[in-house]
Amino acid sequence: MRIISGKAGRTAIKVPAKVTRPTTDFLRQAIFSILGEAVHDKVVLDLYAGSGAIGLEALSRGAATCTFVEQQRQACSVIGQNLTKSRLEGGRVACSEALTFLKRDRAHYDLIFADPPYWKHDGDPDHIKELLEPATARLKRVGWLIAEASSNYQAPDVDGLILKDRREYGSSSILLYAPNSTT
Repeated sequence: MRIISGKAGRTAIKVPAKVTRPTTDFLRQAIFSILGEAVHDKVVLDLYAGSGAIGLEALSRGAATCTFVEQQRQACSVIGQNLTKSRLEGGRVACSEALTFLKRDRAHYDLIFADPPYWKHDGDPDHIKELLEPATARLKRVGWLIAEASSNYQAPDVDGLILKDRREYGSSSILLYAPNSTT
């Protein structure tokens, strides 16, 4: 894995052993192509950060800050190592479960990335649905919440957010939510 573009472009990054599904270079490139210049000088939150690849890409492409939220201690350590190796500034690692972090955090973010474990079968936890409401409270009025899900995932509706776009890439989907200005 590597940072694709920007100040730290082509820097190889470590992936923690417990991360079983890191976001591929191809999918990260697609996300940042969609966002374009919308990353520059933004305050970013990377939930379920894993290796930190999404947040590192955002910092490399000019984001002002990024808070990486990951519950696995080994992954938190790897994110710190990746920040050091890439020499990117503005990164902060919070070793916490995503919902717990969202409920206690008071900051507001321009971009919130969420790459939780995929919902695959009835009975599996729907991490995206669980985080949408608390994440909405942390999203700035003109912000974006970008979630990665399986391609067969039915994107939920939530008060305060509207699904603006959905892109399919093989077995993955990118869901782009924005604040609903009518609520």
